[in-house]
Amino acid sequence: MEKILIQINNIVWGAPLLILLVGTGVYLTIRLNLLQIFKLPLALKYVFGKDDETDDSNAEGDVSSFGALCTALSATIGTGNIVGVATAIKAGGPGALFWMWIAAFFGMATKYAEGVLAIKYREVDENGEMAGGPMYYIKNGLGLNWLAKLFAIFGIGVAFFGIGTFGQVKSITDAATLSFNVPVVVTTVIVTILVALVTLGGIKRISSVSEKVVPFMAGIYTLGVILVIVCNFTAIPKTIALIIESAFNPKAALGGAVGISIITVMQRGIGRGVFSNEAGLGSAPIAAAAAKTKSPVKQGLISMTGTFFDTILICTMTGLVIVITGTYMGPLEGAAVTTAAFEKGIPFAIIGKYIVNIGLIFFAFTTILGWNYYGERCMEYLAGVKAIIPYRIVYILLVAVGPFLPLETIFIIADIVNGLMAIPNLIGIIGLRNVVINETREFFESINSEFEVKEAS
Repeated sequence: MEKILIQINNIVWGAPLLILLVGTGVYLTIRLNLLQIFKLPLALKYVFGKDDETDDSNAEGDVSSFGALCTALSATIGTGNIVGVATAIKAGGPGALFWMWIAAFFGMATKYAEGVLAIKYREVDENGEMAGGPMYYIKNGLGLNWLAKLFAIFGIGVAFFGIGTFGQVKSITDAATLSFNVPVVVTTVIVTILVALVTLGGIKRISSVSEKVVPFMAGIYTLGVILVIVCNFTAIPKTIALIIESAFNPKAALGGAVGISIITVMQRGIGRGVFSNEAGLGSAPIAAAAAKTKSPVKQGLISMTGTFFDTILICTMTGLVIVITGTYMGPLEGAAVTTAAFEKGIPFAIIGKYIVNIGLIFFAFTTILGWNYYGERCMEYLAGVKAIIPYRIVYILLVAVGPFLPLETIFIIADIVNGLMAIPNLIGIIGLRNVVINETREFFESINSEFEVKEAS
């Protein structure tokens, strides 16, 4: 079965999807004039700053823009940042991290476009809540309802069998066993109950939990990485050189490692990068659509920072620790690779062990919450609000099954459904590219006009 899944994965993640995924980001980067570089300070201001002139607290929506971002981050900052980076480097060598950077850089432009379209084409559902995402901008913007439904079907597949359940709860139970010797069954029961308590409360409860947990755990994890880097500061230049060299010549950089080609490195890097930051996948705009905002462009900028935080910062930190310590070359797999890296990189090893595994538990838990919401919205699009409760029950039951499946199989299944979900979303973005470009131009022309008026007065 695993061999069959690998063959399917190689077909899905072949050259056409890689070109479509990265190519969409490259095209948008050029047409938006390197927006992810020049407008990143403004985007960060919207996330962290207080700007009375752009206050959207009274705008239409269910949660704040920051809450929507945290909901999206809760779904992206998880096993992809800790386990996904480890499996990518394990399979593709250090160069996989370089291709994660490339995918993330261009993915920021894609994520921006997703955020713009999410607000532009969102609707109010039967419960009076905002509903949006690729299925709505594909239907309302392109008029292709069949393609929108296809996206929703794949989205439910990712929630049920990909990023949402199996990989996350498997990582939580492994981390609890490694750090605290808690039996798998006990952890599974606790996680399942907690997921039920939060997810049955809907987007507002999920957002409330995410706003508290995500920034706190990201901060703790960052401090742990800084500690490793400080303790191994002299190895940084050599590590960066190895990452770049092995991205283009893996066999030479890794001493003739068998079975690692540049295609393998690219597939693992880009595939795990998408697994982690979900740029182009179409998940983040589902959360972005719930934001209280008056401007599609403002929410697009806020959404764009999600990829920056997730991959450019957190995945890079994990990757550097793994490459610096060399634990990817041993027999370990998954979270154990990252745990061993922190234990080896920090002189007082027990701290590293707990930083990784406690961080993994919280990150994976919030990812389960975020993906419950994504799949729920896809299910609602297909079958209406009456299908929400049955969907949540099935989702919770699948959470309980996750720990009993093999890790590699879980990630292969996740890669397959991720790729299938990305295809209709990318078609939608490409078809609506001029809408994104025009909205962006009008927004910044408006800002510049207001600035000129103030200067003149």
